[in-house]
Amino acid sequence: MSQESADHIQYELDDKPPLPEAIPLGLQHVFAMFLGNVAPPLIIAGAVGLATGRTTFLVQMALLVAGVATLVQVFTVGPVGSNLPVMMGTSFAFVGPLVAISTQFGLPAVFGACLVGAFVEVGIGFSYDYIDRFFPPLVSGIVVMLIGLTLIPVGMDYAAGGAGAADYGSLMNIGLASLVFFVTLGLNQFFTGFLRITSVFLGILVGYIAAIALGVADFSAVAQAGWIAIPTPLEFGIAFEPSAIITIAFLYAVTAVETIGDMTGIVAAANREPTRDEIRGGLFADGIMSAIAAIFSAFPNTSFSQNVGVINFTGVLSRYVVAIGGGLLIVAGFVPKVAALVTAMPDAVLGGGALILFSTIFSSGVSIIDRDVDLNHRNTTILAVSVALGLAVEFRPDAIASFPELFQTVLGSGLIMGGISALLLNIVIPGSGDADVEPEPPADAEPSISGDGGVVDED
Repeated sequence: MSQESADHIQYELDDKPPLPEAIPLGLQHVFAMFLGNVAPPLIIAGAVGLATGRTTFLVQMALLVAGVATLVQVFTVGPVGSNLPVMMGTSFAFVGPLVAISTQFGLPAVFGACLVGAFVEVGIGFSYDYIDRFFPPLVSGIVVMLIGLTLIPVGMDYAAGGAGAADYGSLMNIGLASLVFFVTLGLNQFFTGFLRITSVFLGILVGYIAAIALGVADFSAVAQAGWIAIPTPLEFGIAFEPSAIITIAFLYAVTAVETIGDMTGIVAAANREPTRDEIRGGLFADGIMSAIAAIFSAFPNTSFSQNVGVINFTGVLSRYVVAIGGGLLIVAGFVPKVAALVTAMPDAVLGGGALILFSTIFSSGVSIIDRDVDLNHRNTTILAVSVALGLAVEFRPDAIASFPELFQTVLGSGLIMGGISALLLNIVIPGSGDADVEPEPPADAEPSISGDGGVVDED
């Protein structure tokens, strides 16, 4: 695959960094997504009042499935997988509806809906040749920007000690987060080589050591955790409720747009767009691994936007590094004590690194727009309106409180609202970049780029 590499790329897609570098590089991918991966099962378990041991099982399965799904994305199984450094994890987009379904119908209906609904995303992958014209760089760039913008408040919550924490915003938490933030930023901007590409890992490590020295890291969960956890299929049973299936199927369609945006953000580091095969395989992996996740008591998996930020911030595009991160998740899934050790890290430590990573995702979206989109009157209008609507509902969700609960859940997500707005506006507003059907070139033709950067066709 030929590609024009960005100046800051330290390792290309197929490069294999030496193990002493690759392991901490993979570990920082785990750090970037760990809490985001385990939080959904914790929230859902709390909603249905599961006992501690059952909750731990849900968390372990979330780690194990995320690791396996990551390896499938990186190395592919037939047509399943993108062959890109895509880190997979439990999707936050499903949490609200899954809480509602679990409290109304129970966990068996949750896993049944996740299993059946997953094939919607598989279907989108199969039909991507026919619908790819609806996802030009204008749309995917907006989605990437909104991924970063909507995650920044989450990063700030972590930096302040975790949403709802008794010491939220304390000087201790802000101090730890600031330490990680400035160490990470300094290493990335004022050093080269190993110190630069492992800046996120080293920043979090410094913050963790400081937290231990200050006595704010709680290791009681490590002592209580067991040494091994064996996956058991259908541990909670399975049931099929039509209304639950329809709700979750719709969300799979929406998160497909997020996955496309994540893959676009990843390869933006190499100054190119993802190919059809990469997107198709990535969507297959999202859907199929989410179906498998439901069988093993885990919730839907999707690409993790945080790790797009890691790749763009460090310049390490190597898929082998992400594969190491996936392998570490599998280890954590089988060995609860490993997961407990990472969980013992204070939220503020992770928040300091997260703020940088999430803001970097936003800048990746800006880069896509700047590089591949003609910022004419039409496109700037779509950009402005989509971002405005996305941020409006993200930061003022009470404005749509009179809507039905399902609509509140979906439209209350800034990413979903902004992404759908960009998609629809790109279709209905005439001009360069709309969804007009272009004639198909010969099968061996090179990819053709439209005036606004949209891929018209590609072998």
